Amino acid sequence: MTSFVLVPGAWKGSWAFEAVIPLLERAGHTVHALTLTGLRPDDDNATVAGANLDTHADDVLRHVDRHGITDATLVGHSYAGMVIAAAADRADGRVSRLVHLDAYVPRDGDSCWSSTNDHFREVFVTGAAATGYAVRPPEGGDPRRRPHPLASFLQTIRLTGAFARVPRRDFVYCSGWEDRTPFAELRTRLRTDPDWQVHDIPTGHNAMHEAPEAVAAILLGEPTAGVETPGQPARR
Repeated sequence: MTSFVLVPGAWKGSWAFEAVIPLLERAGHTVHALTLTGLRPDDDNATVAGANLDTHADDVLRHVDRHGITDATLVGHSYAGMVIAAAADRADGRVSRLVHLDAYVPRDGDSCWSSTNDHFREVFVTGAAATGYAVRPPEGGDPRRRPHPLASFLQTIRLTGAFARVPRRDFVYCSGWEDRTPFAELRTRLRTDPDWQVHDIPTGHNAMHEAPEAVAAILLGEPTAGVETPGQPARR
């Protein structure tokens, strides 16, 4: 039985995985879906303003501690790729697998700001103009989205090397929004890295809602139509 810890991307809460959770639970696994600090409906302005990448990594680690998880599979969507990398680096071996679901895969000293593209930098700047500390969600999309702490996009990550020793690491590339995706170059880099398994899925960024069965199949290690796992060198 696997303990999945699902971490949503910017502006979202645990509800982002609502279509995937029952598929994993039906397969007999334990699923924990998180809402990060500053994204909870009752968080006040001071909480949002004070939340950064360290805060969000600590959210994950506290949850792992509270539930006694010793072999977590951390799944991070989009911005949360930064979060699960930081958490795994500090987890003292309690993470056995990382799944970056159309998500950033940072190196030491990276930030979400430095890793993204000009389109999303503009989204961050424009979205934070009203408060200076919270980035409002882009127009359209799920009405449950909330303003996201700006500091979490700007803070650089500090990695000791433990992140790179997680036994299994997967990257899922969503190919259906190539006009705006910040992950195309990352996909190219990881496809040549034998420590990563790369999957291509023909959806937009919110694959969890567009193709929950395909996302669940990747998490469960099952083959599924429409998902490509390009040939790579053998894993070390």
